[in-house]
Amino acid sequence: MNQQPFLGIRIGFALTGSFCTLSKVVPQIAQLREGGAIITPILSFSVRDYNTRFGDRNYWRDQVSRAAATIEIIDTIAAAEPIGPRALLDIMVIAPCSGNSLAKLAAGIADTPVLMAAKAHLRNNRPLVIAVSSNDALAANFSNIGTLLNRKHLYFVPFVQDDTELKPNSLIADWQLLAPTIAAALKGHQIQPIFCQQTD
Repeated sequence: MNQQPFLGIRIGFALTGSFCTLSKVVPQIAQLREGGAIITPILSFSVRDYNTRFGDRNYWRDQVSRAAATIEIIDTIAAAEPIGPRALLDIMVIAPCSGNSLAKLAAGIADTPVLMAAKAHLRNNRPLVIAVSSNDALAANFSNIGTLLNRKHLYFVPFVQDDTELKPNSLIADWQLLAPTIAAALKGHQIQPIFCQQTD
């Protein structure tokens, strides 16, 4: 069994403001790095600037830096733009992808470092993986998910309804399937089933 399935693969790992899921996402960065990937972290303005009850901005920046084993973090629009013309990434991941970022991505808006990075990366016809985390994914954002599912080079981490009683419109990516989704996307395939059972 290959202990480093992503050896030498350049992964842009972008985090947006679904703060409640950051503690589950950051270990995925470390796992990909241990699998041989070269990680370029990308932070949205929200993750870069906001202190929340889930941790302050400096804490999360440090956690991301440690997981990726780099101090180089893209957190401005200007720093994200060269990703395209310089073809800096083999694949990009947005995890977590908040409902706000999901909607802007569907509308072609690039007003944050993460969205500019995605736009720049997609100009090279390379895969973009989306790991949704949104309380309105089955409501206002459902049409945006449908739009993005029909776009070339976009792949979704399979998602679940995380609380059908209290948050019936909420979807969250199955983090255990992030690495398999990346592996499949590198081959041009969408991992299935995309709507899955909760595994933990």
